[in-house]
Amino acid sequence: MIENPSREEMGQILKKSKRIAVVGLSNNPERTSYMVSKAMQDNGYEIIPVNPAVSEVLGVKAVKALKDIEGHVDIVNVFRRSEFLPEIAKEFAEIDADIFWAQLGVENEEAYDYLKEKGYTVIMDRCIKVEHALTK
Repeated sequence: MIENPSREEMGQILKKSKRIAVVGLSNNPERTSYMVSKAMQDNGYEIIPVNPAVSEVLGVKAVKALKDIEGHVDIVNVFRRSEFLPEIAKEFAEIDADIFWAQLGVENEEAYDYLKEKGYTVIMDRCIKVEHALTK
């Protein structure tokens, strides 16, 4: 069963986090991933687009995979379909980021269990922008 941290804990995570890698970030301003990431960028977060299909989003050079990011990542925010989460969870564990955050409507028990067993904080089926607005 997937159990998210409390809203208060999510607020604490968002207060101390600065760098967010966004897996599946689209360069189309109409897409949710773009709107949410722009809002987070406007609120002072560093956004790192992770998408092999685009070269740049929100003025930031995109990387093809999580392992291509230099330096530490606080949150990996995932905008991919739920069936891709186990594969992304493995990549996440390889870069040892702090928080695995799957967007609203995205959840996968296999990925959740895999990351929890390794001791990671996992958030699924929650919108990072909404949680940020509710907890700031």
